[in-house]
Amino acid sequence: MTGHRIVSQSEWLEASRMQLAKEKEFTRLRDSLARERRALPWVKVEKDYVFDAPEGRVSLADLFAGRGQLIVQHFMFGPDWNEGCPSCSFWSDNFNGIDVHLAHRDTSFALVSRGPIDRLEAHRKRMGWTLRWVSSLGNDFNFDFGVSFPPDEKEPKYNLDTQAPYGQETPGLSAFRRGEDGAIYRTYSTYARGLDMLNGAYHLLDMTSKGRDEEGLPFSMAWVRRHDRY
Repeated sequence: MTGHRIVSQSEWLEASRMQLAKEKEFTRLRDSLARERRALPWVKVEKDYVFDAPEGRVSLADLFAGRGQLIVQHFMFGPDWNEGCPSCSFWSDNFNGIDVHLAHRDTSFALVSRGPIDRLEAHRKRMGWTLRWVSSLGNDFNFDFGVSFPPDEKEPKYNLDTQAPYGQETPGLSAFRRGEDGAIYRTYSTYARGLDMLNGAYHLLDMTSKGRDEEGLPFSMAWVRRHDRY
């Protein structure tokens, strides 16, 4: 245990109330940002993407499962990989089971990766996930949505063309909406640290005295393992 400041109950309450005021302000700013996010313009998805699913071939429209909205986790799983990315698996552990709740807000959820469908299914079952997962190996979906890149890509085309990709496969999340005309629109995408807010385990750690405790590691998530490998 480090030599942290120890105070009386009254001093702790005073310091915590000051922190609470800052956190309330952050909550108001976050609500404002969410409103601005919802007000963003949409772009029509022009391509008819077809994916490999356990039951056969499915379209992007099929992933909506009759609902008005769809959220896609761009999960890192390359065509020649035998298991999914540890960090993406960490995020999916946080998402597993959430699709039931999203469905009651007119929203479906799916993972999309370039790995072959049999390997995706094997990893899904190994992790114990009930999430929907399909393969984009036979289409340009991952490339068009800025999460897969050729091996020699050096230009800033990741994270909305703001930074160079750090590998052929990168993480992200995209949201879609079905229009009254049946067209599909992309409403939002986020990448890199934009995904941070979606990891409940990280936010629980942020509430502890040690925090994420990642200082001194080769990189921030060097400690992360697939949950059956700890």
